[in-house]
Amino acid sequence: MKLSAPLVTSASTFAVALSLLTVPAVAAPPPPPTLSTARIQLKGLTVAPADSMAGFKRDLFPHWDRVEGRCDTREIVLRRDGQDVVADNECRAVRGEWHSPYDGETWTDAADIDIDHMVPLAEAWRSGAADWSTQRRRTFANDLDTSQLWAVTDNVNQAKSDKDPGVWKPPQRSFHCTYARSWIEVKNEYGLSVDSAEKAALEEMLDRC
Repeated sequence: MKLSAPLVTSASTFAVALSLLTVPAVAAPPPPPTLSTARIQLKGLTVAPADSMAGFKRDLFPHWDRVEGRCDTREIVLRRDGQDVVADNECRAVRGEWHSPYDGETWTDAADIDIDHMVPLAEAWRSGAADWSTQRRRTFANDLDTSQLWAVTDNVNQAKSDKDPGVWKPPQRSFHCTYARSWIEVKNEYGLSVDSAEKAALEEMLDRC
């Protein structure tokens, strides 16, 4: 179910309930770097053509990990990024309100929300993750410490798929600055490369900040 306006959220708690529990939450992942830091990080990224998808399987990036109690990474993000989220005794979000920054829509059914990897798993594979250990790929796929995971409208996430910013950008242009800074942060954190079209698109998005 979609609502017409975004909602202001409150501070988060990750306590697991044994019965229905209303959980206040913050509005977004950890903030990405400032514009000046993002520009420096982007300059430091290796520019290289995308590697092959040979051998890629999503199972090579284990997700969603159990984080606390019965709560896995997906449920933690739903609670972190939602308003007045109600979880059952299995930590599944059964009610709440989520504002998707990619398109500006607000939803009240968790089934309408995907947890997006800012840098998709397949994109990571093409830009360096094929050489990682399984543990590093697990860390990447469940990363709550950077701005890698976002609660967004499901069909918008599906339209993004594994595309980089040279091919796809969020429909809400006012989010492009944050999107670029977040993408750059994740690529910098994990030492992933960018291709030339991707880098040019990121530079153009930073120019809108």
